[in-house]
Amino acid sequence: MNEWFKKVIEQVKNLWGKWSVVQKVIFFSVIGAALAGLIMLMVFSSAPSMVPLITTRIEDKQLLTRISMRLDEEGVDHQITEDGRVLVKDKKTAQRMVAILARENLIPPETSPWDIFKMDRWTVTDFERNVNLRNAIRKSLEQHIEALEDVDSAQVTLVIPEKELFAEDQAPVTASVIITPRPGSDITENRSKLEGIEKLIQFAVEGLNKENIVITDHRGNVLNDFVELAKLDRLELAKREIKTKANLENAYKQEILNELRSIFGKDRVRVINVSIDLDMGKKTVETEEHFPITMVEDNPRTPYDETKVIESITISKNIVDEKFKGTGFNPEGPPGQEGQVPPAYKDLAGLVGEYSREQVTQNEVVNTRNVMEEKSPWEIKRITAAVAIDGIWKWQYDESGNVILNPDGSIKREYIPVTQEELSKAKELVEHAIGYSRERGDSVTVQHLQFDRSEQFLKEDDTYRQRMRLRQTLLYVAVGIVGILVAFFVFRLLSREAERRRKLREEELSRQHQAMREAALRAAEEEGVEVEMSVEERARHEMQENAINMAREHPEDVAQLIRTWLMEE
Repeated sequence: MNEWFKKVIEQVKNLWGKWSVVQKVIFFSVIGAALAGLIMLMVFSSAPSMVPLITTRIEDKQLLTRISMRLDEEGVDHQITEDGRVLVKDKKTAQRMVAILARENLIPPETSPWDIFKMDRWTVTDFERNVNLRNAIRKSLEQHIEALEDVDSAQVTLVIPEKELFAEDQAPVTASVIITPRPGSDITENRSKLEGIEKLIQFAVEGLNKENIVITDHRGNVLNDFVELAKLDRLELAKREIKTKANLENAYKQEILNELRSIFGKDRVRVINVSIDLDMGKKTVETEEHFPITMVEDNPRTPYDETKVIESITISKNIVDEKFKGTGFNPEGPPGQEGQVPPAYKDLAGLVGEYSREQVTQNEVVNTRNVMEEKSPWEIKRITAAVAIDGIWKWQYDESGNVILNPDGSIKREYIPVTQEELSKAKELVEHAIGYSRERGDSVTVQHLQFDRSEQFLKEDDTYRQRMRLRQTLLYVAVGIVGILVAFFVFRLLSREAERRRKLREEELSRQHQAMREAALRAAEEEGVEVEMSVEERARHEMQENAINMAREHPEDVAQLIRTWLMEE
């Protein structure tokens, strides 16, 4: 067996050695492509398939759009099929989102409670089916409640009695839930979240009413007792009202400061107080409007108005017209007997009376329209604002333009107060900024007030003193540097002058010695006496002859050398 492996390895080595570089590259490319395809196959095959959020078709396009927007807000990837079904990535996400949708009344009304929890139908005995159904509902409820971010764990107990023949004998379905809130959660005080859990339980159990649901925490406190939560709601409402009032006051204060500081300066304006009285009562106003009846509509194609209207239309009319004229009825006694009419009426027997009555009852109809108007959640009842404006402090200068100082070394200043005209204009600006209304009882006060600027003046005085000390120091340093430079230049000039004079003396002495030697040489030559020159004199004589010869042969180089010497000097 080992020999066979050795032969195979040997053959592979021989074959590999015979392959060219292109063949080797193709071989590795094929292996890499095969591995990549295998990896992609494993990844896609292990990827979970999408599960339906609600198996029931959602035919309401508007509701489907709202559900999709809510899923986007939660950051859940989803797909919407052509038949109106929503698909999410896994079952856990579906359970969590169903709980949220149920809390916000986004579950379609035709959806069955079992369809929400994706229950399978049971085809066993009635007893087993009821037990399994109850356990499945309880387990699904626990999973859905625990999927909420505010719940750490949940325990659900359901009591589903058997159906009775008569409704009065039927016991109600009840449910009790014990939840353990997560640390930092406000679910025990948030009424909307508790109502969402209550709706979730009610949708899950058929025939379950809200009054038969009890939700408690792990300490036994009843959470869905909304009568007690109403107190917390009022407290929360009061907090929101206070926050709204503070935000409005800050907004008005900032607007006043922005307007006045742009005119008077940043540090001259102070808003002492802005107080707003708000009416947080919710108001709904219902009005009935009457308007004429249009008989002929306006034709938009014509340049004039053809509209014909009448104020009302008569739907019924009743006219009564009564008239009477005569003596009326005078009672008499039996024939042959004198009448028993009182004397007072006998005097009126010969008079003729006349009576007339006209009455018209007419019912008219006009166009009416009922308008329901709901006021804003709050209304400003009164605004009060108080603003203080400081004057201007100016430094005093002398005729030379220098700052005048007090005996203690501080800067002398002059205060210019705010004029009454400026205060009036500032008050008008504040009134416009807050929307002043005299009928509402608003009050605006703008006063001139001198601010305490002791610390500011101390800092300005210290800064001025430091600047003056720095200026003096720089002046002294500059004077010292100028003096040093002047002394250096004077010393340099004196040194150069002394050096020049020394060189002139040496040159004069050397010239005199040279002249004396030359005179002595000439005298000796004239007398025919050989004069023995020293080594130094002979070297100097040769150097002089070489310099003279070089000047004759290369005058430009000698001139350049002399210029260089002069520049160095």
